[in-house]
Amino acid sequence: MKIQFVAGFGPIVRDMDASLGFYKDALGLPIEPGDYPATDDLEGVKAFALWALSGAAESCFGKKEWPTDVPVPQAWLEFDVESADAVETAVEELRKKGYRVLVSAKIEPWGQTVSRLLSPEGLLVGVVFTPWMHAEP
Repeated sequence: MKIQFVAGFGPIVRDMDASLGFYKDALGLPIEPGDYPATDDLEGVKAFALWALSGAAESCFGKKEWPTDVPVPQAWLEFDVESADAVETAVEELRKKGYRVLVSAKIEPWGQTVSRLLSPEGLLVGVVFTPWMHAEP
């Protein structure tokens, strides 16, 4: 697999109001409000977002509750690869290396191809292809 860049990073939050108060109000990050408070305008990272644990659970498991038998992640980190097909290849590589993949390559409603697993540190790591983050040829 060939990682091209970090597509995004952010905490997985349990109390959205408290997290917005810290990241948006206290630190002054240009986070847009909504169901997925995020910004694509923070120099040095493609995206920074506060991801509700219920949203992460829905993306990974199809329901809003995080399973009790899977450690709860504290943050998310996405590594972007060169194509949607490369996400599928990465999933195969990770499985062969013994990692438990929580989400195989799938296309999210917003058009991003994702796979997800937990890192040894407990981060929710995605190997993804985010079409709008890649420069046009």
